[in-house]
Amino acid sequence: MADTNSIASRESAQDIVLSAEHVSKSFGGIAALTDVSFELHRGEVHALMGENGAGKSTLMKILSGVYTGYDGTVRVDGRPTGFAGVRDAEDAGIAIIHQELNLVPELSVADNIFLGREKLIAGLIVDRKASSRSAAALLERLGIALDPDARVGTLRVGEQQLVEIAKALSLSARILIMDEPTSALSPAECQRLFRIIRQLADSGVAIVYISHRIDEVMHLADRVTVFRDGRHVLTDTMARLDENAIIAAMVGRNLLSSSQEERAPGGKTVLSVADLSLSKPDRQGWRAVLGGVSFDLAAGEILGIGGLLGSGRTEIVETIFGSSTGRAGGAIRLDGQLVDIRSPRDARRLGIALVTEDRKTQGLHLKASITDNVALPLVGALSRFGIRSTAGEQALARQAVKALGIRCEDIEQAAGTLSGGNQQKVVIGKWLATRPRVLLLDEPTRGIDVGAKREIYDLVFRLAGEGLAIVVISSELPELLHLSDRILVMAEGRQTGILSRAEASEEAIMRLAAPRRSARSAA
Repeated sequence: MADTNSIASRESAQDIVLSAEHVSKSFGGIAALTDVSFELHRGEVHALMGENGAGKSTLMKILSGVYTGYDGTVRVDGRPTGFAGVRDAEDAGIAIIHQELNLVPELSVADNIFLGREKLIAGLIVDRKASSRSAAALLERLGIALDPDARVGTLRVGEQQLVEIAKALSLSARILIMDEPTSALSPAECQRLFRIIRQLADSGVAIVYISHRIDEVMHLADRVTVFRDGRHVLTDTMARLDENAIIAAMVGRNLLSSSQEERAPGGKTVLSVADLSLSKPDRQGWRAVLGGVSFDLAAGEILGIGGLLGSGRTEIVETIFGSSTGRAGGAIRLDGQLVDIRSPRDARRLGIALVTEDRKTQGLHLKASITDNVALPLVGALSRFGIRSTAGEQALARQAVKALGIRCEDIEQAAGTLSGGNQQKVVIGKWLATRPRVLLLDEPTRGIDVGAKREIYDLVFRLAGEGLAIVVISSELPELLHLSDRILVMAEGRQTGILSRAEASEEAIMRLAAPRRSARSAA
């Protein structure tokens, strides 16, 4: 977090590079922004937070020239400005990096950085050597170790994010808007991105940082502005705020307040896993990615699974669900009876459901309706003589919308047009429609705002209270501690411990999750 004295000096110098004054914007008579104001100072990281639909993206699209019709005033360096489009904003030094990366996978890093502004020989032929040299110099200045001639499609998501930053700065951007830049990054990639952001801010670039992740905002930002329901509710320095104050501004309530402490799960054992293992092929033969995992799960219990990225958390639930690839071993029992689960169809027939980590590619058909998504696992069961039951499928969808509070226009709305939180509810509703006895949740709140998180938490507690046996995987330790009755911890594919609620803490989880290679090599 930046020093508060440096923030104060920037503010006192009135070095406001970008501002919005009393801006309002409506779509079809529905207000997206109502009389909001925002100021960005040179060299600061200014976090913009709020639930989905709070108006964050609308304001940023106004400031970057995407939206041109609005009430109010936008100023650059104190002068009123009316952008006719994105190119005008870029000419003023404003660049936006959207959550969905806008790169061409088949082109090189250098070609992507200078796309549409290629260096030409005699005005006719693309000078790729000159583009490569310029890209290499830009990447070196940013401390980004990437080959400018590498094809972007071969890069990891985190590396592609850095290419987007280099592309924006190649426009001589002095104002950088970043929308959920870490949503698909690993912890190591996040830390590298944070270092570059701080380096840019120190060099004078002003950064608007949109994120749902309060912990990274508190670590990175100088100031924070919060919108709620299209209105401005808070702007303050991060030094004067804590997590609870930010959450209260965003949603008007404490995210982690619940009746979890009053729960007393003690039902009979539903699921038993003994010595679960998984091996996958590689160039040397078969590589063990999971081994020695054993636990019991009772009706009404929430078992959390924690560990670092790549520790084997997801492989546990995929193996139980029959969706893993490779050689699985060990024993799985339901109600004490040994079961053979070779496919998701087997798992569904036995009453096991899995909400996958990536809802957009594995959990939903984004172009299909809510009805089609919710009914998908049960299309065959609802059909008669091979003909789909439209009425039956619509009844399921209406029930899911009502039970889970899915906010939508109607049940025929395309799933891809819903907010992240409502998309996640559709996925959960799809599996709850199968009436499972065991629900496996892999990162159930990833990429959704804090208000939607609270609703998912309440739903998980309600389902557990009704006797559903639940497994929750989460990378967020406060979430894991909040939800779980017990926590199984993984490290390098092995189970390292199971903590009771009384034993569990962030420190205890991290001690068990720490890699143990050095200890084994020393032995």
